[in-house]
Amino acid sequence: MNPDSSTTYAVDFSSEPPTAVLRLTGQIDRDAASALSAAYDTASSTDPQVVVLDFTEVDYINSTGIALVVGLLARARAEKRAVHAAGLTDHYRHVFEITRLSDFIKVFTDVDAALAASTN
Repeated sequence: MNPDSSTTYAVDFSSEPPTAVLRLTGQIDRDAASALSAAYDTASSTDPQVVVLDFTEVDYINSTGIALVVGLLARARAEKRAVHAAGLTDHYRHVFEITRLSDFIKVFTDVDAALAASTN
């Protein structure tokens, strides 16, 4: 993690109907809010049934980052979309469990597993 870096995050979008995948990279904190929101808006425009948040390349999520995930979950639920998480480290999988996010977001080991579940 480079504290001098002005961009510590990235979000890439891909559509794999009926699923949209948001590939998150770097740190998920307050600085990621606008990129995450814009990527979700792009994903929503394809009207997916499921949005997969791919955390494989995420090396840090703080409490504000968790709040951003909760905000995306709320938007998705309001739009009748499911949210899946993939690629969480053991630590962040535990965070999802203790914050009860995993009660509302299905957690998968990787994107392929999340995509397979999305089509069933």
